[in-house]
Amino acid sequence: MRRRAAGRHAVSTIIEGMETARASRLRMALDWIPATLAVLMIVFESTATMSASNTSAWLYPLWVRLFGPMSPGRWAVVHHLIRKTGHFVGYGTVSVAFFYSWRQTLRQFGRRHWSLWRRAAALAVLCTLIVASLDEYHQSFLPSRTSSPYDVLLDFCGAILGQLLLLALLQMTSWRPRYEAA
Repeated sequence: MRRRAAGRHAVSTIIEGMETARASRLRMALDWIPATLAVLMIVFESTATMSASNTSAWLYPLWVRLFGPMSPGRWAVVHHLIRKTGHFVGYGTVSVAFFYSWRQTLRQFGRRHWSLWRRAAALAVLCTLIVASLDEYHQSFLPSRTSSPYDVLLDFCGAILGQLLLLALLQMTSWRPRYEAA
């Protein structure tokens, strides 16, 4: 009788372990959805559809409606600034998405608090730099797009600022015990 109960216990322990591993893999896949969506956004924006001439066709009428008309020369400068701001903010957002995914993944391996946050931030910036480099490389093959190492640098700066703002926000909102003088 005891052997049969012990056998059932062993089998149930194995099944529980398998269910836990399956749930853990599902959780990890779900944790990487934000980073995946961010990269897919970059992939879409890296196409000819989002070239300067195509974005100008819909951004200029919007600009005129909001702020009034301007000369073509002035619009070229404004349009350039809008696009570069998009690079900076977009890759900052990609970096934050990678931070979330890396933080969740590293947490499963027992990393805690600031050590975890620093590692997740460094990995997020590295992943963002890789995506930015591949994006510019891809654009070098599209006739309607231009590729520039300065864009990679701008994207990298956006990723770093995104991490600095995120870590400052996390530091301000994290709970810490207060020690008062006696």
